[in-house]
Amino acid sequence: MAEIKKNVLTQEGLKRYEEELQDLRVNKRKEIADKIKEAREQGDLSENAEYDAAKDEQRDIEARIGELEELLKHAEVYVSEETPIDRVGIGSLVKVLDIEEDEELEFKIVGSQEADSLSGKISNESPVGAKLLGKEAGEVVTVELPAGSLSYKIISITKENSDE
Repeated sequence: MAEIKKNVLTQEGLKRYEEELQDLRVNKRKEIADKIKEAREQGDLSENAEYDAAKDEQRDIEARIGELEELLKHAEVYVSEETPIDRVGIGSLVKVLDIEEDEELEFKIVGSQEADSLSGKISNESPVGAKLLGKEAGEVVTVELPAGSLSYKIISITKENSDE
């Protein structure tokens, strides 16, 4: 039997997914049930676009609920106290210097489910995230990518704030 992959989440990510699941179960299900009820009251369902749209939305909501339940069922919540404050770990905010570009960048290391490169959140499984894990300020990491290599010098590491 295949081993089930754990979904590594920060405390912040866990809270966000739990809140989304609760909202879908409580609020969105009720909203969609009301839409379906209103559409049914309009009569002939075979040519009722509102009914079809509401049923599609219901299917999407139920699919998302299933995804979130599965994600949370296999969640492994990262506890920031388990990584020394002076080392990069999941939940760390890492400021680095791109040596080639002489540019400072900031990454938050998160599990793959929470990764969002547009907001600076990179996965612990990504090439850069994996290279940074366990490193200390002052260390240089080189990441080999298909387009070439990148070298980053770690400037600072800030531990995740569990109050987020």
